[in-house]
Amino acid sequence: MTSRVTQGMMNNQLLRNISTNLSRINDNQNQLSTGRRINKPSDDPVGISFSLRYRSELSANEQFKSNADAAVSWLDYTDTTLNQANTVIQRVRELTVQATNGTNPQSALDAIKKEIDQLNEQLVNIGNSQFNGKYVFNGQKTDKQPYNLATADTDQTDTGEIKFDIGVGVRVSANISGDDVFGGVGDNDNIFLVMKDLSRELGLGNQGAIGAILGRLDSRNEAFLQTRADVGARQNRIELSQARLEDISLNLQTLQAKEEDADIPGVITNLKTDENVYNASLSVGAKIISTSLVDFLR
Repeated sequence: MTSRVTQGMMNNQLLRNISTNLSRINDNQNQLSTGRRINKPSDDPVGISFSLRYRSELSANEQFKSNADAAVSWLDYTDTTLNQANTVIQRVRELTVQATNGTNPQSALDAIKKEIDQLNEQLVNIGNSQFNGKYVFNGQKTDKQPYNLATADTDQTDTGEIKFDIGVGVRVSANISGDDVFGGVGDNDNIFLVMKDLSRELGLGNQGAIGAILGRLDSRNEAFLQTRADVGARQNRIELSQARLEDISLNLQTLQAKEEDADIPGVITNLKTDENVYNASLSVGAKIISTSLVDFLR
């Protein structure tokens, strides 16, 4: 038994079809205007969950990249100051070797003493170097000056580490303690103590004691070079991590684009098809709706 189809049923079905065609056209136009396949959760509930996960991972990865950049900047500045300190220490050694020459009159030793005192002041200034307003050689106490000129040989710096997260479960320390660079309190090769003793012996003209200071200078210089090597190793490690983070970011962006971005050529084709279907439905609809009992009676 066939069901009876009325004019009203045909009209309602026509209107539903036209509405469906308009909805498809609207969806395609939205995709073209935004360039995105997913513009609201209902467009693809499964796809939106993947998209949100990729966005979260990208955000975390961007933070890791920012942390890595900050760590590299800190270490680069530290290496620059260490290079400045190395230049000073090398000059101090040259002057010390010069002072051990037995033919030097006291006036020559006094001249060397004056330069040693200036170099000592320069080293204290380097020890108080700041990066973005933070003291780089005072551990986690970056707001406190680590050295004073008069008491530098007895000033103890903080040894706390400033760490940066550069990956999931990956943390690196970016700072170097002043004690590691210049020597700690009580260390015989503490550079500030060495220079204080050197200045005193130069004033006294005690060339034997001046010669003995050379060994202490060499000891501090060896520790200093090891510290610079440590900084270089950290820089290399973080730079490798930066390259890896860039690869991860590119991969996540690619996955996100595949999930979210619209296939523009395909959308244009679908839009043209839907417009043709819509126009055809309007044409057919005009004929269906215009048909009435009076038309048949004519």
